[in-house]
Amino acid sequence: MLRSSIFSVVDFCTRFSWWVIVLAIALAAGSAVYTARHFAIKTDVTDLFPSDLPWTQRAFQFMKAFPQPDILVVVDAPTPELVEQAVTKLAQALRNLNHIRAVHQPESGSFFEQNGMLYLPTGELARLTDGLVGADPIVKTLVSDPSLRGTLRVLSLALMGVQFGQLELDDLTRPMTMAAHTAEEVLAGRPASFSWRALAGGKPSEPRELRRFIEVEPALDFSALEPGRAATDAVAQTARDLKLDSGYQARVRLTGLVPINDDQFATLKDNAALNAAMSLTAVLGILWLALRSLRIILAVAISLVVGLTISAAFGLFLVGALNVISVAFFVLFVGLGVDFGLQFSVRYRAERHDYGDLRTALRSAARKGGAPLALAAVATAVGFSSFLPTAYRGLSELGQIAGSGMIIAFITSITLLPALLMVLNPPGEPRPMGFAALAPVDRFVERYRIPVVVTTVLLVVLASPLLLFLPFDFNPLHLQNPKAASVATFLELRKDPQTGANAIEIMAPNLGAANAVVQRLSSVPEVSQAQTLSSLVPGDQDKKLELIQTAADAIGASLNPETVAPPPRDPENIEALSSTADDLSTVARDGQGPGAEAARRLSGLLLQLAKSDPSVRREVEAAVVGPLRISLDQLREELKPQPITMETIPADLRREWVTTDGRARVQVLPNGDPNDTKVLRYFVTAVLAIEPDATGPAVLLFEAGNTIMRAFIEAGIFALAAIAVLLWIALRRIADVLLTLVPLLVAGVVTLELCVVLDLPLNFANIIALPLLLGVGVAFKIYYIMAWRSGKTALVQSTLTRAVIFSAMTTATAFGSLSLSSDPGTSSMGKLMALALICTMAAAVLFQPALMGRPREKAGRVSRVDIPAGALSSYSAFFGVSSDASPRDASRTLQKQPALAGMSEGVQAT
Repeated sequence: MLRSSIFSVVDFCTRFSWWVIVLAIALAAGSAVYTARHFAIKTDVTDLFPSDLPWTQRAFQFMKAFPQPDILVVVDAPTPELVEQAVTKLAQALRNLNHIRAVHQPESGSFFEQNGMLYLPTGELARLTDGLVGADPIVKTLVSDPSLRGTLRVLSLALMGVQFGQLELDDLTRPMTMAAHTAEEVLAGRPASFSWRALAGGKPSEPRELRRFIEVEPALDFSALEPGRAATDAVAQTARDLKLDSGYQARVRLTGLVPINDDQFATLKDNAALNAAMSLTAVLGILWLALRSLRIILAVAISLVVGLTISAAFGLFLVGALNVISVAFFVLFVGLGVDFGLQFSVRYRAERHDYGDLRTALRSAARKGGAPLALAAVATAVGFSSFLPTAYRGLSELGQIAGSGMIIAFITSITLLPALLMVLNPPGEPRPMGFAALAPVDRFVERYRIPVVVTTVLLVVLASPLLLFLPFDFNPLHLQNPKAASVATFLELRKDPQTGANAIEIMAPNLGAANAVVQRLSSVPEVSQAQTLSSLVPGDQDKKLELIQTAADAIGASLNPETVAPPPRDPENIEALSSTADDLSTVARDGQGPGAEAARRLSGLLLQLAKSDPSVRREVEAAVVGPLRISLDQLREELKPQPITMETIPADLRREWVTTDGRARVQVLPNGDPNDTKVLRYFVTAVLAIEPDATGPAVLLFEAGNTIMRAFIEAGIFALAAIAVLLWIALRRIADVLLTLVPLLVAGVVTLELCVVLDLPLNFANIIALPLLLGVGVAFKIYYIMAWRSGKTALVQSTLTRAVIFSAMTTATAFGSLSLSSDPGTSSMGKLMALALICTMAAAVLFQPALMGRPREKAGRVSRVDIPAGALSSYSAFFGVSSDASPRDASRTLQKQPALAGMSEGVQAT
């Protein structure tokens, strides 16, 4: 019935070809209009998973209670003074932007400026305050004359201490080296900086001291391909307008979920046109090798475009908007849809060689190839539809669109494609379509059938332990372009676990319960630190406040003088530079050691500055005196701390840790390299074992990976079961069903084994290659089993193998071109898809014929007789039958002649 129905459809379409073409073009035009009006991509990655999953519910509840910043602005500068100035200025400007909803400065602001010393360890604070008391003369000099002249006077006082034996010259090595470096930068015309905080601290500033953060909540436009681009562009433009780079030598970078996602979509567009052009050129080249006719290629291309247009419109009608996974439907449709067109076209070419007449060849191609094509299309659609019940919405919607798309591709291949071929009227085929050169392979497979099967199965089984090492990389950052600014920034930040980039978040009913969670997690080796609001209350405050107050009493008068010297004129600066240079030379003389060398170096530089233009001296003064004024102001604030209690913590800071109804947040940081997937997995597993309600970035990555893996396992089981039932209905033999599925399973296992060998881990992106393998693999296997059941032999050199090989090459080229993408996720998807197709094709062309063996002999079946084309015309003339007639037409003609009616059955069989 199926064969007869397809034959009737093709016969109708070839008879009314122009009507079919016009109707198809009209339908495609309407679909294109619908697609243009309704096309949308949901770029919100949270939509990829249902909101009713336990881990997504926990995540949404936590984010509702403790909103997380979508954009993190990272400001770096050479000194703590410069970075503090830059971040304060930028944060103030961002609060006035239209695309920004909220701005917050973590670990910055007046609270930390005033109470920062209380968070230092007691021993370190004691050393710091003792140093401040001892530096009172220096502080007094700098405060009373905050200028280049005053700073040089401080250095001269220190040199006097060396001369009187109160200091060693080597003790001044660091400040002299810092001053010399600043002078050299200015004289070389490069940006210069000097940090008094680093000088007072006695050591270079830590990276965290040179970096500040601004948390930004943007207004997102999810109708755009890059929802946060307007906000991120506004932040970047504001930083440029403020001239933070030239004014404060600050570098401003953006990271966070929104910039990373936006950069990924931008990366996908990079070289997309070039990759598409290369892929199209390669596909057209392979189509030429397979079809050898521009007219046939044109017919296949038009049929494919019409099918894609209709499928896109129908898919949008089903799901409303594509997501970042289902958008791959376009590539899947081209890769799989071209198979149906190729199979029908190659079959048509073979029949055209046998019959000569165009319409007869098309009808014969429908009769012989229609049923396998239909079964392959339904099986592929069933395979994709098996993803519908999974919990991974991104894949579920892809299954909806791709499943219906396969049916549409099949329909266009038996309606529009024959009509186009009828109108375009390609020339006849002078040669057979098979691969005669592969005849030795057929003989080898037939002769050594058992060894081929046994060896293949044995190799696959022996290599199966490799599957134990098949990794699944659940970290989506590894799918991002590491050269993208947002990704590179995040990768840099996550090296420091303190940034919380891979933290676990726990929401407790109250602060007491949150502190109890911290106690339970304190003994977990995978945890480096767990903190709550209580962590903001420093310990040993009485002792620390006493130390700070002692220092404040000792230098308070020096910090707040009654009079300040007026700014020096340029001649005064020249005199101070020359005088200090002489002092340095005097102290250094011919001495050895780092102090003497630093003194001689600085002396020469100061003399150069004294002889330079006044603008050069002004630059030096700006580099030295500007940070000095900031440091003095900060020191005044730091010497006025207040006891910190739960009640004195600012409301905005408290809101980050405790909600208005009392729920408290616990942040847990990993112990080890947070960029290591294994470390992250062990960290999440250990914490979830104690706190199963945990959430946060690390848990989300872990649970999302588990959900996707479960979705693919469930879908694989559903697909294999549904396809097996479908094959049973069509083939009616358990053995034939197994002959179809076993090569498919072999191809799948070999693909995964090669993933281990080639170090190609599965990830969120390339795992989509598995449904592709299922869809293409089922189609290829069905073609061979149907040909084998009809009695065909020598399958490797047959027309079918020609169609399968070129179809696989076309699909592999289309998908393989994705590996050229600059986006790592897309590249890995292309690599795995190409690998899966190669394995699938090899299993279909080489393994399946050996597994099937020779066709079964059916009772009463008359073996096919191959009649030479020249002899066929003679026989036809004798019987009064057209040489272009199909076997069925020939039988009907003979039945109308009583004398020859007895021969009709034989002709039909032939």
